[in-house]
Amino acid sequence: MTAHSPGGRDATTGVPAPARAAEEPSKAGRLPGLDGLRALAIVAVLTFHLDPSWLPGGFLGVDVFFVVSGFLITTLLVRERAVTGGLDLPGFWTRRARRLLPALLVCVPASVLLARLSEGDLLVGIGRQVLGAFTFTSNWLELAAGSDYFAATTPTLFMNLWSLAVEEQFYLLWPLAVLVLLRVTRGYEARAAVALGLAVVSAVLMAVHVDPQSPTRAYYGTDTHVMGLMLGAALAFAWAAPHRAWTRTPWWGAHRRQVAAAALVTLLALMATAGEASAWTFRGGILLASLATTALVLVVVERPGRIQAVLELPAARWIGARSYGIYLWHWPVFLVIGADLPVAPGSPAYLATRVWCVVMTLVIADLSYRFIETPVRRYGFRGTAGRALARLRAMGPRGARVLWGLALVLALVVTVVLVTAPERTATEELITANEAALALEDTTASSADERRPANPGTATADAASSSPSPTASAAVAASTTADWTMPSGKEIDVFGDSMAVGSIHALRYYLPGIRVDGKSNRQWSAAPTYVAAKGDSLRRAVVIVLGTNAGTDLPVARKTLDAIGPDRMVVLTTVHGRFARAEEDNAALRELVEGRPNVRLADWDAALKGTSGQLQSDGIHPSLKGSHLFAKTVRQALADLSEERTGKAVVLKELPSP
Repeated sequence: MTAHSPGGRDATTGVPAPARAAEEPSKAGRLPGLDGLRALAIVAVLTFHLDPSWLPGGFLGVDVFFVVSGFLITTLLVRERAVTGGLDLPGFWTRRARRLLPALLVCVPASVLLARLSEGDLLVGIGRQVLGAFTFTSNWLELAAGSDYFAATTPTLFMNLWSLAVEEQFYLLWPLAVLVLLRVTRGYEARAAVALGLAVVSAVLMAVHVDPQSPTRAYYGTDTHVMGLMLGAALAFAWAAPHRAWTRTPWWGAHRRQVAAAALVTLLALMATAGEASAWTFRGGILLASLATTALVLVVVERPGRIQAVLELPAARWIGARSYGIYLWHWPVFLVIGADLPVAPGSPAYLATRVWCVVMTLVIADLSYRFIETPVRRYGFRGTAGRALARLRAMGPRGARVLWGLALVLALVVTVVLVTAPERTATEELITANEAALALEDTTASSADERRPANPGTATADAASSSPSPTASAAVAASTTADWTMPSGKEIDVFGDSMAVGSIHALRYYLPGIRVDGKSNRQWSAAPTYVAAKGDSLRRAVVIVLGTNAGTDLPVARKTLDAIGPDRMVVLTTVHGRFARAEEDNAALRELVEGRPNVRLADWDAALKGTSGQLQSDGIHPSLKGSHLFAKTVRQALADLSEERTGKAVVLKELPSP
């Protein structure tokens, strides 16, 4: 999951004269340190996307980009008004198009082709994604499609373009708002107050809309995530005032260093700790990160200092200047490499793949910067097209025909790929088929139960629609005589989500007769209901495969284990996925089993470390090969629990696996 666009990053400079405003601004007007801030932001984003556990709050890099963009774009507009007496909005939008479109027009079709050659699952929903990319509506289209940035179970090739959409919407609407503000308000302080008010409104909307279980709506929404852009705009208005955002006061002179240190420490601390699993991240954390970035922007542009010197290092400026290309390419590159080299975390090979992802991203971004972005920004669309045509003519008719033919073939191939893209991933197809088979089994079993005489001791169907009462829980707990020998498959019940559904074939292979009650998107909140529905028919060993969706709910999980009782063998599986909360969820599961001698963890996450080819393209669900590892991990946990309780070794039969 997702992060963060440095779109429109050429605005690092001021506009000293009308003649220069239409073209590349004067280097004399360049604002120092901002390329370095972009470098910090893109490094945070890349680290988060490489592995969320490395930097849980790395996605806050987008808010650094937003603040910088809001400041620079508003500064350009204010300076143009001061120099020319008006705003050339068509010229402004043309310059934005020059900056954003060339790299995007290359990245999207190239990524589609690479994905098709690598992994077909990467193309699910690609038509919607391409439409969003070229209309700058990705954030709203993905929300309408139900995408989840922080817990995506389907790989989204252009997931990162949501923030580019937010920025482009800002570029379209904000100049109009600035034009109105410049006409109806007097004084830059009043204009800054308006922008600050909009930032507060956006922060409040994010706090109101956020669902801690699925915060994507609050994160993707333009209305809920514009506070960074507005804070940057407010700073730009204040910076344009004679007092230069109050930096010419004695207080600023006395406390400038403390402000800089506090802002930097705050931002870095939030990136290290503010994960998506915490509601506080969206109810103040993102706003605080944006405020810290605003303070850093003011510190680095106001005068030279240590922070500015670090941010002006050649490496920082190099990365910052290419941050748009790095951001644009990194997510498709990560997905394609991840599909070609599917190595789970926990080994040198995994680290090597992550390094390779970064190297390839930097190489492609640099080529894009040199040969696509810079020429168009320097010569414009017409000038670049003219130069390209001149080179074609110099190649002669035959060379020109070859290139035009190649371009036509590539265009046709991309079109065919888009038209024939799959509607669902292989994982979704497998899970859907398995769910249908389970539903048929349940229907057959229910029909058989109806033909049997009623058993007063069996739980009624009403139990399936309500949580068990303490009396019912006690009845379940006392329904069997404790038996800690290794259970056969016919003595095991499984309750789970898509992880269990996708692994049915392997579970039944290693534990014939196992009974599976599974469905996609299940959460811990419903677990007590499923357990109660089994009543006296609950088997003596229970396996629970939950937590992939919405994490581990400890109070509900405890209630579920209490309902199962202390006389049954219970195995819980750890979760694995490219989401930062995975470690927290697994820690919660370890806490859950403490003091419960009848409960054991099947550590699926640990079993994957250093392996390859065990997961589907989403990085969560097991592949055919991985489902066997998953089933064997569950079986081994049952065997370990049996040995622990009986003191007798359990010898598991070795079965051939793919």
